[in-house]
Amino acid sequence: MKKTLAILCALAMVFALCACGETAAPAAAPAASPEAVSDAAPAASDAKTFTVGVCQLVQHPALDAATQGFQDALTEKLGDQVSFSVQNASGDSATCSVICNQFVSDGVDLILANATPALLAAQSATSKIPILGTSVTDYADALGLEAGSTTTGTNISGTSDGVPAQSFADLLKQVFPDTQKVGMLYCSGEPNSKFQADQIRPILEGMGYTVADYTFADSNDVAQVAANACDDSDVLYIPTDNTAASNAELINSVCLEKKVPVVAGEENLCLGCGSVTLSISYYDLGKVTGEMAAKVLADGADVSTMTIEYAPFTGKYNAANCEALSVAVPEGFEAIEG
Repeated sequence: MKKTLAILCALAMVFALCACGETAAPAAAPAASPEAVSDAAPAASDAKTFTVGVCQLVQHPALDAATQGFQDALTEKLGDQVSFSVQNASGDSATCSVICNQFVSDGVDLILANATPALLAAQSATSKIPILGTSVTDYADALGLEAGSTTTGTNISGTSDGVPAQSFADLLKQVFPDTQKVGMLYCSGEPNSKFQADQIRPILEGMGYTVADYTFADSNDVAQVAANACDDSDVLYIPTDNTAASNAELINSVCLEKKVPVVAGEENLCLGCGSVTLSISYYDLGKVTGEMAAKVLADGADVSTMTIEYAPFTGKYNAANCEALSVAVPEGFEAIEG
């Protein structure tokens, strides 16, 4: 009996020690409510991604800056949700069409058309995919809309690099008061350039100048046409022209040799061959376009009702050319940094 009681006491002590060593299982977390689940931010992998096709007419600093500003602004807004296919047409309008048609086949979410020929190619390629233009002077003229239209009513909007023709005419009179003959030098194949020439011609003629057009078809005849223009003119006016910008060094050598100054349509062209200009920042213009693209892609904005936006302009000058040609720089103008 004593032996049995001793065994029972030993067992009781073992059970007591086991009970003291147990830990309680943690309580199960309550299930999330449907409302909490729906309010949770989606996983990064679930975020919608976008592909943007960029058709740039030609490589030169102004258009390059606009494309870069566009990409920077859109990337800042959307991060890695957006990717770009940047294509350069090397100054060929037909290549712009090939590029834009490929974008349509690829099913891009938006097309950036950098320069007027690229815009026209994109317009021909699609009426459904949103198109934003940049470095386009006048959308109404380019797209055949009513003059002064601020929206297109189609799948197109964008930003304009236009500066009022009257402002350039006033600049020419201010800097070159003794001028009598003005030669307008531009590419006949660029509607944007012809539009600017058509806008300023009657203004200059109304101010008493004799005005003549000197047009080149492509880079092959730029030097000869520029020489002819210099021979017959006191001052040249070159609008925002992509072919001229690509051949600015050549034009500059002709104009300096013949001692004829140039009023240029934008800053990079002025740096290449001009004396004075009224210019915008093409990088900032591209950024504005990128912000518009973010509204279309991320916020679902209707591109057909988006107002075409403009950039402010400032007076700038090419210090080297002004010194070489004894051009008096207007007060308040900024030297262009090369």
